[in-house]
Amino acid sequence: MFFDYKLRYFRFGLVICTLALSVIGVLVIRSASAGSLEEGRVARQMIGIGAGLTIALILSLIDYHRILNICVIIYLACIGLLVWVLINGVMRGGATRWVVLPVLGQLQPSEFTKIGLIIFFSWYFDRYQEKINQVSFLVVTAALFGLPLLLILAEPNLSTSLILVMIFSVMIFAAGLSYKWIFGAIAVLAPVAAIFIYLLQYEMIPFLRGYQAQRILSFINPAKYQDANLQQDNSVMAIGSGQLWGKGLNNTTIASVKNGNFLSEESTDFIFAIIGEELGFVGSLVVLGLFLLVIYECLLAARRAKDVSGKLLCTGMAALIGCQSFSNIAVATKLFPNTGLPLPFISYGVSSLISMYLGMGIVLNVGLQRKSAYD
Repeated sequence: MFFDYKLRYFRFGLVICTLALSVIGVLVIRSASAGSLEEGRVARQMIGIGAGLTIALILSLIDYHRILNICVIIYLACIGLLVWVLINGVMRGGATRWVVLPVLGQLQPSEFTKIGLIIFFSWYFDRYQEKINQVSFLVVTAALFGLPLLLILAEPNLSTSLILVMIFSVMIFAAGLSYKWIFGAIAVLAPVAAIFIYLLQYEMIPFLRGYQAQRILSFINPAKYQDANLQQDNSVMAIGSGQLWGKGLNNTTIASVKNGNFLSEESTDFIFAIIGEELGFVGSLVVLGLFLLVIYECLLAARRAKDVSGKLLCTGMAALIGCQSFSNIAVATKLFPNTGLPLPFISYGVSSLISMYLGMGIVLNVGLQRKSAYD
C-alpha cells in the first residue's frame, strides 16, 4: 500500500550521501567542461539529478513487491531495448549503445538493464531458493543471465558486461549458492584465464575488438604497449599533482593536466582524475567515504529486509555501486585496464544517473519495510 510506512525507518542518510555525490559531480563536470563546447552538460546533469531524485522518492513509497510482480515484464523490456540498440541504435566512438525514445530523448539501455536484472534475479532467486544448487536450475539461470549479457557484449560494451557478472555473482552467493559451486568455478576459471591471456596475444579471442585486446595487453605488459597507457598515465599524473588539498575547482593554471587536454572523457570515464587534481587527496577521500556510506546503507537495509527478495535487491544495489565505483577509480589510478565506466552519481550521463536513483528508490522502500526484529 502507498504511504503505509513508518517515517523513522526512512534512510535519510542514503539520500544525503547520494545527493552529496551528485553535487560533487555537478561541480567537477562544470570545471571539466569550462571553456569547451560541452558546457550544456551541467544543465543536463542537474535536470537528471532532479528527475532521478523525484523517481527515487516516488519509488520509495511503492511497495517493492509490486515491482517484483512485474519483474518478468521488466526483464523482457530490457531484452527488447537491447535488441533495439543493435537494430536501430545510435553509434558513437565505434560502439552502438544508445537509442532515441520519443519525449525521453537519447538513452543507454544497458544502464537500465543493470537495475532490471537486479529486480528480476531478486524475484527469481527468492522464488526458487530451494533449487539454487541444482544443476538444471543453474543451467536455466545461466541462460537467463547470458542472453542480456551477450546482447550487451555485441554493442560492444565489455565493461558493463563485466560489472553485470560481478553483480550476478554477488547476488547468487547471497541467495545461498553452495561453496562447492564457488570453489569449482574458481578451479575452472583459473586455467581458463591463463589460456585467455595466451590467446589474447595472438588476437584469437573472437568477442574482443582490437582496441579492447590492446587495453588488456597494455595492462599486462605496459612496456610493450606504452601508447595504449597514455590516458591512464596522464590520469595518475593528474591525481598526484593535486597533492593534499588540490588545485581548486575551475583552476586555469598552465600546469593543469585538464587544461592541457591531456585527458579524454574527463567528464565521464576519467572524472576521478579531475577530482584528484582539483580537490586533492582530501577531496578524493571524501568521495571514497561517501561511496562507502552508500554501500553501508544498502547492506544495512539488506540485513534488515523482511524477506529474501528485499535482501537481494539491496545487496544487488550495493554490489553495483561498489563494483562500478571501484572499477572506475581503479582505471583512473591504473590498477585496472582502461575501461569505459561512469563513476556512479558523479560522472556525466543522464541514463546512468537516473538508473542509479531508480535503484536507490527501491532500496529506500525495502528499508521502510524492515523485519519485525528491528521494530
